[in-house]
Amino acid sequence: MTGDIAQVAGDAVPFVTAAVGAYGLAVLARTQEEAANATVELGRRMTQRIFGPRAEGEQLPEAVADMVADPDDPDAEAVLRRAVRKALLADGTLVADLRALLAQAPADVRIGDGSQAVVGSVIGGDSIQIGSVGRDVRLGLAARD
Repeated sequence: MTGDIAQVAGDAVPFVTAAVGAYGLAVLARTQEEAANATVELGRRMTQRIFGPRAEGEQLPEAVADMVADPDDPDAEAVLRRAVRKALLADGTLVADLRALLAQAPADVRIGDGSQAVVGSVIGGDSIQIGSVGRDVRLGLAARD
């Protein structure tokens, strides 16, 4: 059971950190209508389910507040992951709820280091995808006959 909880926590935390990065102090106060995109919306819903919704300006749980203060800090993320695991251990229904939310995640979205997740977008015409670039890049349109 503990390994399963660690897996659910590990799968959920990237979504929670995406929501924290997008909303900062208001992560637990945002409503569904204000969500920026599917990934952030899913993370906001997970964060509120784990830590409970809060009114704007209400004090955040310490683990969430630490991520707000420095969303790129791996130590803050580790503390958040531990807080999620503790919440999962304390509430058996939370595990099932998070699994159900994780099942709603788009299969083609990667979240984490180096990812640029874009969900629910439509690109018309030509499109360019760049994975990793080590030098200057120039993008332009080729002349068409």
